[in-house]
Amino acid sequence: MTLCTSVAVPAAADGGTTTTKPTIVLVHGAFADASSWNGVVERLERRGYTVMAPANPLRGLYNDSAYLASVLDSIKGPIVLVGHSYGGSLISSAAAGNPRVKSLVYVAALMPDVGENGMSLAARFPSELGTATKSVPYRAGGVSGTDLYLKPDRLHQVFAADLPESTARLMAVTQRPAATTAFSEKAKVAAWRHLPSWFLVAKQDKAINPDQERFEAKRAGSHTVEIDSSHVAMTSHPEAVTDLVLQAATAADSDPPALPATGSAHEARTEAALTGIAAASLVAGAGAVLLSRRLRRSTP
Repeated sequence: MTLCTSVAVPAAADGGTTTTKPTIVLVHGAFADASSWNGVVERLERRGYTVMAPANPLRGLYNDSAYLASVLDSIKGPIVLVGHSYGGSLISSAAAGNPRVKSLVYVAALMPDVGENGMSLAARFPSELGTATKSVPYRAGGVSGTDLYLKPDRLHQVFAADLPESTARLMAVTQRPAATTAFSEKAKVAAWRHLPSWFLVAKQDKAINPDQERFEAKRAGSHTVEIDSSHVAMTSHPEAVTDLVLQAATAADSDPPALPATGSAHEARTEAALTGIAAASLVAGAGAVLLSRRLRRSTP
């Protein structure tokens, strides 16, 4: 397990004052560890950002999102949350109710709505992942369950086709399994409905169907880019991933966000705005009626 951190570096504004850049938290997915973000971490640190890449327990959506939420509680100031693959499910849950989280970034990720899980989304958008995994029972601390591993002879093709075969062999040996509850537990919240989001679609992804990624991004109104990448875009294309994260980080410095939201998130905000307008209209109408009555009474 790997934990990557860096020291906070304040950014100088044009007026000579200092502003706090958001802390960027990178969350890996199943079959991987935090080192999969190394190329992105290096590039963000060079830009002066504080970066954290915590180890994802991979024990289930509820357990893992609670753990991630506790990590976020230790961070002061604004936060940009970035999730790859299953890590997308976690950031959608862990960000809920945390006012310091300003933006969400999804990299070839799961982005479930309330009541959905990885399995239900995969059923709608099949991929090769289902035939590329093997199940292994586990026992730990009196708890038992089933872990999923990628088959070593399928990892290169399905997971990391644009990385060297030698790298894929190492990934197969060092992979971290995910409990089946990571994909079966249903999301109870969906923070992307209330926060601006960015999405990177990996067009050559064989682990998550690219059409699923497009569906999720469109539904959320995410600012979306598509690149020719395998599932592990943050490892094979760290520059493109970094660029997208920087867009979200820059928007997090502005209030309101620099880019307009669309889709479900936009609809929710529009509905709230219209509700406020309607309420104001009712108040104004009531005032007009009262004024009219007073005028009639005062007229000789």
